[in-house]
Amino acid sequence: MIPAPFAGCPGVESMIRGIHHVAVHVHDLDRMKSFYREAFGFEVVGGEFSWRDDTLLDKLIDVPGSAARGAMLRAGTCYLELFEFSAPQPRSTTALRPSDKGYTHFCVDVTDIEREYERLQSLGMTFGHPAPIDMGHVKSVYGRDPEGNVIEIQQVARDADIRLDRLPPLGK
Repeated sequence: MIPAPFAGCPGVESMIRGIHHVAVHVHDLDRMKSFYREAFGFEVVGGEFSWRDDTLLDKLIDVPGSAARGAMLRAGTCYLELFEFSAPQPRSTTALRPSDKGYTHFCVDVTDIEREYERLQSLGMTFGHPAPIDMGHVKSVYGRDPEGNVIEIQQVARDADIRLDRLPPLGK
């Protein structure tokens, strides 16, 4: 079976199963691992990793002279990879805004957004609005983790067609 986006393309089969992970560069890996564990239930998978003076890794990520430590975290079917680079120094230490070029946020789907808003606020997230905004098909709000990275939390309406709990199982 060819998924809908490829249905009109003869001979093309989907090789995409889904997004595997989102990666975030952080300033304090230990602090952010704790935050994502407490805030969203992420757990470290496979332990921490690190590198320095590794030509192959520098080639892989296309950053000569890189050095970092990191961890892959998992919650449900979502992986989050956190990196704390010690080299090279970042061009900017200012967090991106949602309108800046590049990957600017990831979104966590929740079942009770008002409760999660309060809980996440108590764990150090800050929000630009005093409450989630109801857009009809979704209630949503953008916030920042303790290092300023943008995270959207959303609760999809019961009748919306973008609900994660209504996704068909992956084909074999």
